[in-house]
Amino acid sequence: MTKRRCVVTSFVLLLMAGATTAIEPGSPQATPQPAAAAPAAPVGLCAPGSVMPDPASLPMWNGWGNDAANTRFQNEKAAGLTAGQVPKLTLKWAFGFAGSNSASGQPTVAGGRVFVGNTNGMVHSLDAKTGCTHWTFKADGGVRTSITIARVSVGGAPRMIAMFGDIRANAYAVDAQTGDVLWKTKVDTHAAARVTGAPAYANGRLFVPVSSIEEVSGGRPNYPCCTFRGSVVALDAATGKQIWKSYMIPDEPKIVSKTSTGTAIWKSAGAAIWTSPTLDVAKNTIYVATGNAYTAPAAPTSDAVVALDMTTGAIQWSQQATPNDAFVIGCKPGVENCPDDVGPDYDFGNAPILKTLPGGRRVLVLGQKSGVVYGMAPDEKGKIIWQFRAGKGGALGGLEWGSAADAQNMYVPLSDVLEPPAQAGGLFAIRLTNGERVWHTPAPALTCTGGPGCTGAQSAPVSVMPGVVFSGSIDGHFRAYSTADGKIIWDFNTMQPFETVNGVKAQGGSIDAAGPVIAGGLVLTNSGYGQWRGKPGNVLLAFGLP
Repeated sequence: MTKRRCVVTSFVLLLMAGATTAIEPGSPQATPQPAAAAPAAPVGLCAPGSVMPDPASLPMWNGWGNDAANTRFQNEKAAGLTAGQVPKLTLKWAFGFAGSNSASGQPTVAGGRVFVGNTNGMVHSLDAKTGCTHWTFKADGGVRTSITIARVSVGGAPRMIAMFGDIRANAYAVDAQTGDVLWKTKVDTHAAARVTGAPAYANGRLFVPVSSIEEVSGGRPNYPCCTFRGSVVALDAATGKQIWKSYMIPDEPKIVSKTSTGTAIWKSAGAAIWTSPTLDVAKNTIYVATGNAYTAPAAPTSDAVVALDMTTGAIQWSQQATPNDAFVIGCKPGVENCPDDVGPDYDFGNAPILKTLPGGRRVLVLGQKSGVVYGMAPDEKGKIIWQFRAGKGGALGGLEWGSAADAQNMYVPLSDVLEPPAQAGGLFAIRLTNGERVWHTPAPALTCTGGPGCTGAQSAPVSVMPGVVFSGSIDGHFRAYSTADGKIIWDFNTMQPFETVNGVKAQGGSIDAAGPVIAGGLVLTNSGYGQWRGKPGNVLLAFGLP
């Protein structure tokens, strides 16, 4: 899904890397440089020797969806807040991501600490109360996944470990107390492969979704398009060793023809998995949502929900929402290695949410970039039991990164983009049983007149607690909505500079890709997303009661 977003992130990282290239000595432009100043002493470090408490003893928000079903729901006790207290929220601390213009790694709260990665490749362990830094780990590539915390027996001794992925298709496990690396595993060797969705953990295994940006290259006339296939990789959480790997397109790609200049044309490719797997431990099943195909004909497992056996990785069933969606960025008439009919790019970027309805019937609910929300029956091979159209959809519109659900409703942010001063976005409450609209709150009127971030589109995932839904917007506003009627009960404009606990110069911007986290009396959000009409920024914000 939304490869567009991931693509630009990687491009920005390349620019950042290139921007520091030195001029070769002796070149006409070379000038004598003063001796480098000694690096400044780190700011905002926690006192040494602090021991991380058992996460089970404290409120937590673990991983992407906060539970195996990816509901993005937090109960009132763990939230440490009531709906009546939410309007009193104030900023408690801010943390700046150095050398970054995007804050797209959703934080995790566990053991009184906040674990968060960033596009600069740094993963931080912060104190939840103060934001001071316990440790920092440097990955090989940008980290936009949330962090999954689990107690795992390593070498016969139980250890609390933090697990995540990077945009070089590596999965990691580090000691949650110290940040020491325990293992690193390459989950896919394709040059365009990456991990964007948070790995999910159950019963000693880590399930890693694999996505890619190959469709960015696919539109170039000299590129042999395309060979990447989305997959789920099961790793032993103690060692990082691969147990199984299941491709979303079972058949290996093969050359079917060549262009007039001799460039190979392949099939079948695509079906990346952009977000976190949903685990149905009782049924020993994993559910993932896939992206579009890169080659025609589009595989039936593209733009689909796919169920896999948790033990073996075998595909049990798949339910496609949009057939014939073979899409490659930059394709146009005359480019021979592109699909003849370019699809609408209607990926799934939402993780499926698993819920049990009154009477015992179960449902998987999720939104698509098409603007349509689906209810599927997992025990009936994904049969579509209801649909709801929330918006027009499109390449930057529809339902982007994630919805949330409580016992009655799912809450869906809309990313349809309109030019200012027209409104876009909005938030929907949809009944889980039948897909009927309960309420819709349009995005508030814009106060800006143009420029980056001047859109009310709500691309970021939302999170819910009893009585309140939290949602961020491309215009930088972070809002709380009443679950009863959709009224906005709290609003904070993050698009401003912040003084940070770690001394990094920080600026808020658009809120996108990563969602709010609610735990232990805190509500956290990233701010800053400089891609796709967004405004750059580099800050993590923690809100709490005065």
